[in-house]
Amino acid sequence: MAQPPQSALFALTQRISDLPLQRKLTLAVMLAASIALVVGLFLWSGTPDYRVLFSNLSEKDAGSVTATLQQMNVPYKTEAGGTLLVPSEQVYDLRFKLAAQGLPKGGAVGFELMDAPKLGMTQFQEQLAFQRGLEGELSRTIQSLGPVETARVHLAIPKPSVFIRDKQTPTASVLVNLRAGRAIDPGQVSAIVHLVSSSVPELTPSNVTVVDQAGSLLSAKKDPLSMAGLNAGQLDYLRQIESYYSERVVAIVSPIVGEGNVRAEVRADLDFSEAAATTESFKPNPTPDAQAIRSQHSTEEVNSASGQAQGVPGALTNQPPGGGTAPVTVPAGANAGAGQGANASNANRKESTVNFELDKTTRHVKEPLGRIKRVSVAVVVNYRGAEKGEDGQMGKPTPLTPQEMTQINNLVKETIGFSQERGDTVNVVNAAFTENRTEIEIPLWKDPENVGMAKTLLKNLLVFGLAFYLVFGVLRPMLQDLMKPLPVEHHAGAHGPAHGPGTGGHTAENDDFARQAAEDSRQKQQKQYDETLKEVKEFSKQNPLIVAQVMRKWMAEE
Repeated sequence: MAQPPQSALFALTQRISDLPLQRKLTLAVMLAASIALVVGLFLWSGTPDYRVLFSNLSEKDAGSVTATLQQMNVPYKTEAGGTLLVPSEQVYDLRFKLAAQGLPKGGAVGFELMDAPKLGMTQFQEQLAFQRGLEGELSRTIQSLGPVETARVHLAIPKPSVFIRDKQTPTASVLVNLRAGRAIDPGQVSAIVHLVSSSVPELTPSNVTVVDQAGSLLSAKKDPLSMAGLNAGQLDYLRQIESYYSERVVAIVSPIVGEGNVRAEVRADLDFSEAAATTESFKPNPTPDAQAIRSQHSTEEVNSASGQAQGVPGALTNQPPGGGTAPVTVPAGANAGAGQGANASNANRKESTVNFELDKTTRHVKEPLGRIKRVSVAVVVNYRGAEKGEDGQMGKPTPLTPQEMTQINNLVKETIGFSQERGDTVNVVNAAFTENRTEIEIPLWKDPENVGMAKTLLKNLLVFGLAFYLVFGVLRPMLQDLMKPLPVEHHAGAHGPAHGPGTGGHTAENDDFARQAAEDSRQKQQKQYDETLKEVKEFSKQNPLIVAQVMRKWMAEE
């Protein structure tokens, strides 16, 4: 028959009050520890998961960010190294909100130093503030590069002098702190050097030094491409050409063999030398009718003489002619001809000069920069996918036919503009791919969302499981043991002698139970006496003076 609640509560109270002091303390400690553990687990399960909001913050930026988070009622934690932690579900939202307020500022100050000039600032202080602002602006600009996490810029700008002999050029030093696992290439180092040198008047690139966080000098490294006459821009152009041809080959072959079943690599040899040539050629002269006249000069002279006096007027002209000089023997008809020539003379002269244009061709040829000298293409095509047979089992991948390989080879040649005179080469190979061509799917147990949800669920299950064990595995058995009904003590002779069975007296079982209860009570009293005696002994050892005074008092009273 079940006990009423009041009886059960009374029995529990009586049972607890009858327990020894040591057991009472043990029970209280276990109960308090269980309650505290359950409460702590519930608080722990409700604690948010903290993630890094910002790291490597300066003291000024950390103070500004924490003050803003306090205004926004956002819980946060701080760690060494300027690391700030916030609940994981608010990380990106807080970054956007803080960025809208210009936080963090990055530690380095820029030209905002010049926004509020101080009264009474000297020229030296003004120049120093300008230099600090310029250093901060350069640091912020360099930090925007991908591999660079933080940067410091130090400028040494000498004071200008009117004496040319004492003129000094400015110098600069840049310290870059690279991100974990990142490296900076020589092209980016050269870009930093030219960025700093272009920002400071009269600062040459040779006076700029770039150092990383390990103390390695970066600006002194020689770029092998630059030493070979190939700068970073030319290298990028070469990679663009090779990538362009590779994409074209993959795009033309993929519809035939399937997506992901073709790989192409292109090697291009480019000529970046600048060449200019001037050619002047002369063709054979054409016929006079087809030629162009450049200049023409004509001369025509007609001279007719009669019996009139000729010669220069003067004394010599009026004198008589001299003696004859004719020969003794004159041929017949000679006088007639001579007399006729002396009496009459007729002269005719014609001269013509024609200059024709020459047929000349002048050609100025300048070779383009980055001209393709040679192209080499290597293409790998996967085997044809396995197909199911008549028995329903998957067969093995099969290679492509020679006709298909010839077709792919021709397509690749047409795609790259194959030129045998240029020395181009194309190599197409058919081989089985060892990698999985199917799209890799993230398993459920690796999905970040599922992992986060599983962690939360596991945390809650752990809390409830431990609380269930504490309540039903520890506290409940202890309470059940305490709530057992107290034994009823029977005193012999209280109701007369024992009656026999059926007469309403005590049975043997009741007597045994009474004896057992009496024995338990005696043992309990003896145990309490032993514990009290032990405590008295311990007290006497620890306080002998007090015990001696008590004994003297007892003896005096007696």
